[in-house]
Amino acid sequence: MKKYCIIFLLSIIIILTGYGFSGTAVTQSSPTSQEYLRMHIRADSNDVAAQAVKYLVRDGVVEYLTPLVAAYADKQSAYDGLKTHLQGIEKAANEVLRENGFSYGCKAELKRERFPVRIYGEYTLPAGEYDALILSLGKGVGDNWWCVVYPPLCFTAPTGKNVVYKSKIWEIIQAWSAK
Repeated sequence: MKKYCIIFLLSIIIILTGYGFSGTAVTQSSPTSQEYLRMHIRADSNDVAAQAVKYLVRDGVVEYLTPLVAAYADKQSAYDGLKTHLQGIEKAANEVLRENGFSYGCKAELKRERFPVRIYGEYTLPAGEYDALILSLGKGVGDNWWCVVYPPLCFTAPTGKNVVYKSKIWEIIQAWSAK
């Protein structure tokens, strides 16, 4: 019986997460879409070298951010925390650019931007306006790389470091099923 109750509860959570009470799909005005803090790295241009270094910058910035985002309990703390680390993010990106022979730098900022529908593994984020960490490399007019900073959907622990991500829903289900 307990197993069926858990399945029923999970079904309700899934339904309520993907649909509002009116039965319409989640939109950009829905609170659930506002729980995400996205990341956007814009290459200087579409030149092959500029596109290649964009991914190296991504790796350097993700390595810098991973221990930070692991400590954030919610989107607002992630936003506030990243705001205090914008210079460090730029420094991490600029080091990668310099190491690879690029004379232009990186501008990091937090702002609200419109994003199209994006799929990150098993997560689909609807089109809409999101708060985002924007990294513009040089002119920032080339193709870009996108991800989600909070919850950290594109972050893994660097080699030798243990980062643990927690799911509040899973904790609630665990506590409920233990009763």
